[in-house]
Amino acid sequence: MHLHNAICHLIIFFNSTAHKDLVSCVGWTTADELYSSSDDHQILKWNLLTSETSQVVKLAEEIYPIDLHWFPKTTGGKKQIQAEICVLTSTDGKFHLVSKTGRVEKSVEAHRGAVLAGRWNCEGTALVTVGEDGQIKIWSKSGMLRSTMVQQGTSVYSVAWGPDSDKILYTSGKQLIIKPLQPNAKILQWKAHDGIILKVDWNTVNDLILSGGEDCKYKVWDSYGRLLYSSQVHDYPITSVAWAPDGELFAIGSFNTLRLCDKTGWSYALEKPDTGSVFNIAWSADGTQIAGACGNGHVIFAHIVEQRWEWKNFEITLTKRRSMQVRNVLNDALDVLEFRDRVIKASLSHGHLVVVTSLQCYVYSTKNWNTPLVFDLKEGTVSLILQAERHFLLVDGAGIYLYSYEGRLISSPKFPGMRTDILSSQTISLSNDTVAIRDKADDKVMYLIDALSGKSLGDGKPLIHKIEVMEIALDQFGSPNERKIAIIDKNRDLYISSVRRFGKEQRIIKMSTMVHSMAWNDTINVLCGLQNMHFVVWYYPNTVYVDKELLSKTVYEKDASEFGKSPQIVNYVGNQVTIRRADGSLIYTSISPYPAILHEYISASQWDDAVRLCRFVKEQAMWACLAAMAVANKDLTTAEVAYAAIGEIDKVQYINCIKDLPSKESRMAHLLLFTGNVQDAEGILIQAGLTYQAIQVNIDLYNWDRALELAVKHKTHVDTVLAYRQKVLDVFSKKETNKRFLQYAEGVEVNWEKIQAKIEVEIAKERERSGNTSSVSASRSIVSLHR
Repeated sequence: MHLHNAICHLIIFFNSTAHKDLVSCVGWTTADELYSSSDDHQILKWNLLTSETSQVVKLAEEIYPIDLHWFPKTTGGKKQIQAEICVLTSTDGKFHLVSKTGRVEKSVEAHRGAVLAGRWNCEGTALVTVGEDGQIKIWSKSGMLRSTMVQQGTSVYSVAWGPDSDKILYTSGKQLIIKPLQPNAKILQWKAHDGIILKVDWNTVNDLILSGGEDCKYKVWDSYGRLLYSSQVHDYPITSVAWAPDGELFAIGSFNTLRLCDKTGWSYALEKPDTGSVFNIAWSADGTQIAGACGNGHVIFAHIVEQRWEWKNFEITLTKRRSMQVRNVLNDALDVLEFRDRVIKASLSHGHLVVVTSLQCYVYSTKNWNTPLVFDLKEGTVSLILQAERHFLLVDGAGIYLYSYEGRLISSPKFPGMRTDILSSQTISLSNDTVAIRDKADDKVMYLIDALSGKSLGDGKPLIHKIEVMEIALDQFGSPNERKIAIIDKNRDLYISSVRRFGKEQRIIKMSTMVHSMAWNDTINVLCGLQNMHFVVWYYPNTVYVDKELLSKTVYEKDASEFGKSPQIVNYVGNQVTIRRADGSLIYTSISPYPAILHEYISASQWDDAVRLCRFVKEQAMWACLAAMAVANKDLTTAEVAYAAIGEIDKVQYINCIKDLPSKESRMAHLLLFTGNVQDAEGILIQAGLTYQAIQVNIDLYNWDRALELAVKHKTHVDTVLAYRQKVLDVFSKKETNKRFLQYAEGVEVNWEKIQAKIEVEIAKERERSGNTSSVSASRSIVSLHR
């Protein structure tokens, strides 16, 4: 479970007045070191480990700082070698490049009037400044002017880079504007507030925009300018906004106010420190601490506690920065877990708690809270933990690491153009054998990686969808060959695809429309989703590959109005789905336990028990699931019983026909036809030397060109294809227009008696080969039921 499953509080733990005047800006260099700058012309360094404060530099009297931003440490997973340097903007129209030691490396005349904000892009290759003069300028990292992007009549109060550093977001009075760096590219502009907008931020992980203004509201937007959340009117203007690095939380500052919010907008915590206006907020790189620059000369620090994780009968709470409390709700047993360093991330699932501190990773089994497995981390900025049954995955600024629950590094998956700083639980998924990652450079591309080797699956080709992918999720149960990935795309359509490629291409099949949240069950392959105002459970998603017409009968659906507007599925464990409403409250909904029991019976090949269960439950959805499962597992007897129970008489007859076929290959091929796999069915027949059967299959499906191609290639039954073709044309009173058929009709005589005799010989041959002397009256033309 990730941070959005937790309840958080802010604890303001340090509040100092080392500055003698208004503090305008703050910025972290490490998780425990912060720099602040004030109208008293000082830059101070705060060490949180030793609680010491020291002056780094006394600036010139004419420099009144406004904004400060440190050069990014990691860029796209690579560590920066450049010396640590920050950009400091000031009221004198200049920006200053200041080193960590306090040396002003360069001062650049940038704007007429104050330089209101300066921001490095996430790669550290460019700097943007905005000013009172209404201009926006792009600079090289050494401070050389590259371009003046915008010149407008109103001051630009705030600016932010887009996640790919290819566009910028800036304020223009009450308007927000997104401008791409490419000249002549389309600009997106919308009225965002009823007062002047003072601050904006744009998160690289979730691609969401945050804005606050003089109308005393803060708002959350997507990158298309659509409003996702608007706050109530506060007492005072919103003077600062900032996203947490992982995009799960954000902080808001106002007069004597500091608020912590979920990414969807609702408030976790509200603090009312006596600070004056909070002009600037900075998050530490690990996302556990906030610093605020305050109008009364204070620098306030806050850390996040009371995060909560739940799994089955366990509830775990982060009570202090370095300790957790474990509660077993079955017997009210309490355990306290103590850590050497500050807790950054945690995840509880599949019988294990994984806790990451700034230096180490702790792995606890839910059966034993006393002796965790501990190993050191390469880097202390883990941004994401994912768990599967057999192993877990850590994502940090430098890479992706897969560990066993015994603490052994299994693999470190890589793919072209990998950027780990933007991965979230929506864009990376883990199962026992596969890691799936959506590409950032092209949102249509998904990399499928073998978990154990860390290398791409199959021929190394990624899975490509036709439009941008928003969310991916791997199912958790079953063999690697049956692994499925569920995809929600930009249109909010839900698709499913097999992970391993068999045959020529992976089939991505549409399951549903207007799905905005989904989750697989943790132990069986059942998928649930929120669709419009309905909560939907697909008891056997694999049905789309077996009998697509049956899918709608294998679905459970109920009204979701109780979940309110824009709810999100948190997880699906056992028979319970946890859903978070837009106001942050959790709601639990139970799913029937019978589909899970049915899945267990099928995985153990207990077909008689499965039939008995369906007879006991007496639900159409259960019978429909059993029918699809039986066909998928080639158990025709059970399939016949299940299809009969839901009144699919034509399919019962078809299955009867298949059972009567003389050879194993023939039965296999017609079962593949039943599931719509014409190519595979034809391949099996040709491989088995049943060329006539392969030709007949194409005739019955009216694949005339393919039937003729096979007949010509194998020099047999050309007259059979021509005869059936003519028969169909006669029925519709049509004349032959296909040049190939006209060409072969000239040199081939069609004699129905000879054709019938040849067919009988073929059937007899097949019967002899398989040692089956029973009736084969149904060995031809049974595909007609499946047309």
